[in-house]
Amino acid sequence: MSRIGKMPIAVPAGVTVDIAENNKVTVKGPKGELSRVLAPEMEITQEGAEITVKRPNDLKRNKALHGLTRTLLNNMIIGVTDGYTKTLEVNGVGYRAAKQGKKLVLNLGYSHPVEMEDPEGLETKVEDNKIIVSGIDKEKVGQYAAEIRQKRAPEPYKGKGIKYDYEVIRRKVGKTGKK
Repeated sequence: MSRIGKMPIAVPAGVTVDIAENNKVTVKGPKGELSRVLAPEMEITQEGAEITVKRPNDLKRNKALHGLTRTLLNNMIIGVTDGYTKTLEVNGVGYRAAKQGKKLVLNLGYSHPVEMEDPEGLETKVEDNKIIVSGIDKEKVGQYAAEIRQKRAPEPYKGKGIKYDYEVIRRKVGKTGKK
């Protein structure tokens, strides 16, 4: 039995979960609304303030989908109650991030500033050398943060670039002169 899949999901007060046919799940909460079509094989049942996910049999595919379905549902519930954030740091001389309306403007040592439009449902904030990406959909927040980081990934010699706040860059020693 999947250890994650068999755990029930607690539905907090103020959150409504609607399970339609073909496992189309809609979660409404104080921060917004998320809907997603989950695997049709899984049996999603709601009893009071708890949701359980069951699998029909022990086929390899169903075993894999069991934990995934439960985690996706849990992420949706956390998203509409608390939301998700990812923090990125901009390191490097002359490297800057600024906000212009719904645009994130990055000066990353290229001949031109890089402009990125905030996707729908996501919000970015710039504080000092930090970029904070927040939203209710965990997948979208992570994807947009990865796209920002990709504009100038950190390099191992001077540590310049955009990195996650928890990321540790393994430094390398540069070249040495002839003797």
